[in-house]
Amino acid sequence: MGKKILIIAEKRQGQLKNVTLEALTAARKIASSDITVGIIGEANQGMIETLRKYGTQNVCRFAGQDLNTSNPDVAFHILLKLIETADPDIVLFGHSLMGKETVPRLASRLKMGLVSDVTKVDVNDDGIFLTRPIYSGKAYETVKPLSKKLVVTLRPNNIRAIPASRPAKAEITDLSIEAPDMRIHILRSNERNKDTVDLTEAKIIVAGGRGVQRAEGFKLLKALADRLGGAVGASRAACDAGYCDYALQIGQTGKVVTPDIYIACGISGAIQHLAGMSHSKRIIAINKDPDAPIFDVADYGFVGDLYDIIPKLVDKLSKPTTV
Repeated sequence: MGKKILIIAEKRQGQLKNVTLEALTAARKIASSDITVGIIGEANQGMIETLRKYGTQNVCRFAGQDLNTSNPDVAFHILLKLIETADPDIVLFGHSLMGKETVPRLASRLKMGLVSDVTKVDVNDDGIFLTRPIYSGKAYETVKPLSKKLVVTLRPNNIRAIPASRPAKAEITDLSIEAPDMRIHILRSNERNKDTVDLTEAKIIVAGGRGVQRAEGFKLLKALADRLGGAVGASRAACDAGYCDYALQIGQTGKVVTPDIYIACGISGAIQHLAGMSHSKRIIAINKDPDAPIFDVADYGFVGDLYDIIPKLVDKLSKPTTV
């Protein structure tokens, strides 16, 4: 369609986040060429090879910069220069903390249209159509953007990341920028759950609610999550009760997730929690109350005590399978 696309890459612990590859897959639907990926900070050879594999023609990076990009003022100024340099028709972000923090400000400054939290991208002769949830996920709307310049954020785990039919060049351009005058100064930051799977990109989530009853119960949920290669989440009730950190909160006032498998343990299924996970591909509920609302959305359900069921699951997963 002759569109020029810029994708803002995100990294975690030296690896590209999966939403970047999902964005590249969406970009190739819109434009077969002229796809640029912008990276803040160093991009190692493994990242570059992955970007080539997924069809990146160009890579712009701010290499060797001692800039605290966790500061939203710094991130905004870097991304502003990156977008002004690349001059794209469409900018794709992940619907992540950085995307939510900086995208509205960037779209306003650059007078670009904005469509956020997109779960599906379709292209036909009539143009580009973007699907996004509304009313806390109770309905979906499909938008045909009229803006000539557009910023889009993509919800992780909704567009399947597919490599290109053949690798692209991924030619690298290094950019530099001076540290801007900042209104916000970050004095200290602590990264929690450093060694865990990113909750928003996890394929499997084991989440606990008020029914877990105590903080020690989340160690049991973590044991199951570790066996499955997943992440631990929680309802707001569990966080408010002090059973776990608010960083694990899923729901209307927490994170929105769409994993392949969501295991809800001791979660009643209040509408505020469902807003954050009801579009998971498979939902498994464990609850002592057979009338709990969570069973209305679950694909599979266990009526029983999670302290009886989960240890058996962990034990079963610990044993080698036989054919």
